[in-house]
Amino acid sequence: MRESAGTSNAGYFKAIKAAKNKHWSSWLLTATPKSLSTDKRFAYRRAKQHFPSLPGAAIPQQMNSVLLDHFFPPKEPFSPPPRLRPHNSVPPLTTEEIAAALSKCSPTSAPGPDGIHYSTWKQVNKTNPSILLQILAPLILLGDHPTSLKGSNGVVLDKPGKLSYQSPSSFRISVLIRTFAKILERIIAAPLVAAARLRGLLHPKQCGSLPGLSTYDACLTLTNDVKTLQRPRLKVSSLFLDIKAGFDNVDNNTLAQILSEGGIPPYLVSRVSSFLGERSCTLIFQGAPGTPAPVNVGAPQGSPIAPLLFLLSVAPLHFRIPRGLMISYVDDFALTVASVSYRGNIRRLQELFQKLERKASRLGVPFSVAKTELIHWRTPSQRHSPKCASPIEIKGKMFYPSNPVRWLEYWFTPALDPAAHFSVAWPLPRVRSP
Repeated sequence: MRESAGTSNAGYFKAIKAAKNKHWSSWLLTATPKSLSTDKRFAYRRAKQHFPSLPGAAIPQQMNSVLLDHFFPPKEPFSPPPRLRPHNSVPPLTTEEIAAALSKCSPTSAPGPDGIHYSTWKQVNKTNPSILLQILAPLILLGDHPTSLKGSNGVVLDKPGKLSYQSPSSFRISVLIRTFAKILERIIAAPLVAAARLRGLLHPKQCGSLPGLSTYDACLTLTNDVKTLQRPRLKVSSLFLDIKAGFDNVDNNTLAQILSEGGIPPYLVSRVSSFLGERSCTLIFQGAPGTPAPVNVGAPQGSPIAPLLFLLSVAPLHFRIPRGLMISYVDDFALTVASVSYRGNIRRLQELFQKLERKASRLGVPFSVAKTELIHWRTPSQRHSPKCASPIEIKGKMFYPSNPVRWLEYWFTPALDPAAHFSVAWPLPRVRSP
């Protein structure tokens, strides 16, 4: 009897395993480009979440203070906002603008401190469009972002794959802003990006967080320009850089100066300055005290307008590179040069980095040296990687050529082989036959 029960039990679980393998195989056969992200979530489940356990922080209040000091270090306070007054020549807000802003809001987005979802505001606007119009129109006229809309929740999440979770650097903050505030921010963003493009405040090689410019456009531009530079039989190399704590380094006064000198209408400058000042955040983690704290965060993460403000603040970093190019995607920069040798490319890249760093220091934008990567491109006629593995020295640290390089979630090889991306980024789990 016991042997019979054991055999039945083993057969039962074997049948379940065979059914899972069969279902997964059929699932992959019907996979489409749009379903790849869903397939990956099924194949690789998220590991168990870790919670902060920080030395010297025995109680939640101490842990809250340590995390706040790490993620929102004290900075010089913003200049006090000017007295509110109606701006001249402000285009009147329309119900169509509100409807357009709401159409870009996902009903599945997590709400902020008020707990109100986008679906609620969409239903309100559908029932009576004049309600949101009467609330938002005075704010647009005055160029004001009320303090009551500047509070947010900062959910503390662990970074997967860390060896230890006893340091604040092993965690990240996911900022949840009030959905009503995001509607106002989307309304502000539309005319601001139009005015910035009209006056040339955005560089043509800036991608990301702009209509019609995605990671695909940035990667395709880099690939096309590398191949173009290789045609005269030149050697081509690229240096990939990352701005440290990008959004946090947006300075209100510097950005206001860039916008004003660039010819942006005063009412838009006032809106941006009001949005960036006097913000607060409530950290959310296990045992958190739940008390809001004033923070000087630059452009807050999670805001629809924050990426645009960051792009405007770093646009002055772009400059023309003879026989090369500079392309950026939000806070990721790529410097590409071409010459008759890879050693010559290294010398040029070092000079360009020094020039870029000088411009960045004037804007108060530091680069994360540890995330720097170098690649030497080669043509299909070169069967092997370049014999000259010329490294580059950046601020006293040596960086050797990488193969492959991951940039904007895309894996580049020196030969620009697109198959390498899918073999590295999407390794399919082994499916055993039943």
